[in-house]
Amino acid sequence: MVPIAGTERTQLVERGRHLQYFTILWNSLEALAALISGLLAGSVALVGFGLDSLIEVTSGAAVLWRLQQDRNAHQRAEADRLSLRIVGLCFLALSAYIVYESLNSLIGREAPARSIPGIVIATASLIAMPFLARAKRRVGVALGSAAVTADARQTDFCTYLSAILLGGLLLNAIFGWWWADPLAGLIMVPIIVKEGIAGWRGSGCCENCH
Repeated sequence: MVPIAGTERTQLVERGRHLQYFTILWNSLEALAALISGLLAGSVALVGFGLDSLIEVTSGAAVLWRLQQDRNAHQRAEADRLSLRIVGLCFLALSAYIVYESLNSLIGREAPARSIPGIVIATASLIAMPFLARAKRRVGVALGSAAVTADARQTDFCTYLSAILLGGLLLNAIFGWWWADPLAGLIMVPIIVKEGIAGWRGSGCCENCH
């Protein structure tokens, strides 16, 4: 990668900060709406999605801190590693919660109520997240930051979760397939665990971009 000039780097860092502020705001509102809707409907997948949004807030805050350390190469590298480990640990905790709640629902045959608000939340996220992920990825690659690029990957990951969540909610709402909701939660788990392990090991999707 060709080194970028100081002024250009400053502009990229500032753009990255704005994207993280938006990420934190969006996911805070999304988490609140998803958790309330999920608890009211008894939806494991929707509650899991809300918790994932809280993790996105944690990720956004960690990456925002990383961008504030963008003064020299040593600080950038250390901040990248710590940010990745924080986010990785959060994802592993989330996967354990989803497995526990999903299995409880399947074994106990706990049918969630239909959730129109949940469908609206999942649809909005499915539309917005790809654009946000693309913008983050451009900044991360330009800065050579594993943490920023991994955060973009997590936003991509949020898009996948939105699609899985929407599918489960629609199947339950249209056909009454109650098991589709906890099953959708379990389908999320391998993706979450993979990202969590990668983050905990400090390996982002931009390992070779420095």
